[in-house]
Amino acid sequence: MKIYGISGLGADERVFQYLSLNCEFIPVAWITPFKNEPIEKYSLRLAEVIDTDEDFGILGVSFGGLIAVEISKKLKPKITILISSAETKKDLRWIYSAFGKAGIINLIPEKLFNLPRKFAYWLFGTKKKELLENILDDSDLKFTKWAIKELINWNNTYSINNCLKIGGTKDKLIPPNRNSNAVLIVGGEHFMIVDRANEISEIINKLKSGCY
Repeated sequence: MKIYGISGLGADERVFQYLSLNCEFIPVAWITPFKNEPIEKYSLRLAEVIDTDEDFGILGVSFGGLIAVEISKKLKPKITILISSAETKKDLRWIYSAFGKAGIINLIPEKLFNLPRKFAYWLFGTKKKELLENILDDSDLKFTKWAIKELINWNNTYSINNCLKIGGTKDKLIPPNRNSNAVLIVGGEHFMIVDRANEISEIINKLKSGCY
């Protein structure tokens, strides 16, 4: 079975390089959103690369997990794997929704989404600082602003079937919801797709409905 991987906000296939999965893994490249394009329509455009004629799964990291959920609602994959992400809006911090309702995001210039590197290291919590820095340097800030706007305004309340959630107990951006059935990685932070790739790979490879 093929697993299609959607990386986090501003990131790319480099975040998947440390995974070791017992299946064919296909990173999905971001596409440019249309002006004011909602996440639901964007997700379906991104999903056009997915071969639905055979069994497939979707793996989404951080903001990529929101995209994975929107795709899963329409295409019904065999399994959806969410890492450091959310299944519904209840899995996101309340302050995100507050920012969304206030419309503050529209007032922030794109250049301010280029995080100071020391703050980014702390926020994402990674030992591989060079990789994170390279990813941030290559980020499209226009895309970043669009993605953050869609994240804080995300209103999904639909729980998808066959969903595996993996969360880190020290994630500062999207911590696991207390009422969530997520598999927890103790000490895992938001960039654990890189730093804890071996543990994440092991969890996925043990799935009966996963890569076998």
